[in-house]
Amino acid sequence: MHTDPTGPTRPTVVERELELRLILSPEHGVPVPARLAYHSDDPYAVHVTFHIDSGHPVHWTFARDLLVEGVFRPSGHGDVRVWPSKAEGRSVVLMALSSPDGDALLEAPTPQVSAWLERTLRAVPPGTEGRQLGIDDGLAELLAR
Repeated sequence: MHTDPTGPTRPTVVERELELRLILSPEHGVPVPARLAYHSDDPYAVHVTFHIDSGHPVHWTFARDLLVEGVFRPSGHGDVRVWPSKAEGRSVVLMALSSPDGDALLEAPTPQVSAWLERTLRAVPPGTEGRQLGIDDGLAELLAR
């Protein structure tokens, strides 16, 4: 087994606070403060926390690839769908979230989401997620037997 002489590395966390809009109707939306979070020790996932008036934040976790693709073209199906759009001349990313508690359509500003995603992709480049989890080392060890 390969050991790192510098000791265990601390996970990288990439976070961003931003304001989303909860779309209530074609004409009406309300601001929703949110936090995007990415952890290198959970490299395939992104975490979104919505701070709504209930006093209890709402947490969603879904595939980073789904959000990356959704910035450019419709992505996902089922509980989480993401697609690019325009709102009042601005580029936005729409996220449709479905759960037993209800459905929500959220609008996020594309420039802020893209900049945050770029930071996550620098922290853990696409295709290297397995190395973060030690999958490659474990597989190599199994195949060497």
